[in-house]
Amino acid sequence: MTFHDFWLQLVNGLLATTWLEFVAVFFGIASVILSRKEHIWVYPTGLVNTTIYIYLSSVAGLYAEAGVNFYYTVMSLIGWVMWVKKDSGHIALRITACSARDWFVSITFFAGCWGILYFVLRYWTNSTVPLADAFASATAYTGMLLMTRKKLENWLWWALTNIAAIPLYFVKGFPFTSFQYLIFLVLSVLGYIEWRKRLKKQAFT
Repeated sequence: MTFHDFWLQLVNGLLATTWLEFVAVFFGIASVILSRKEHIWVYPTGLVNTTIYIYLSSVAGLYAEAGVNFYYTVMSLIGWVMWVKKDSGHIALRITACSARDWFVSITFFAGCWGILYFVLRYWTNSTVPLADAFASATAYTGMLLMTRKKLENWLWWALTNIAAIPLYFVKGFPFTSFQYLIFLVLSVLGYIEWRKRLKKQAFT
């Protein structure tokens, strides 16, 4: 595909973007920005995004992505509770870095999700991109798990998700969503930098 063909496909795709996809993208970007700021509204805005993408991903045949958006929806409700819950010292959940054990658990969780999702997509669905769809979803499952616990490294997993999702949604006819993931990639880098700064400040409070 030449750059001219790519540009035409992008423009035509954007012109054909439905209002539902525009709404989903708007709330998705808002949710990531709020997450970077550690704002509790990350969850209600995210819920709007994920519920819409359950439908859009199913229509596109991205079954693992539809599943991960359902997972986002459930985990958003759990994360919402965890972020506002107070401990005995009346301190809200704080940012922490992954320990060696956390890394082991995260990588094992990711590998298990990727393997299971690929197997299901490869042998039980008509997915044309089972490996890529499974990878994008497995990294997202891991990122969301760490995000609910306010682990700094959740942003690294989101970056992997975004890198995988950019071409995935583009080839499936959702260029605006693909562009959304490009924005998410930039925001994930900025989010990591900001949370890292906050983590360092916490050490002195």
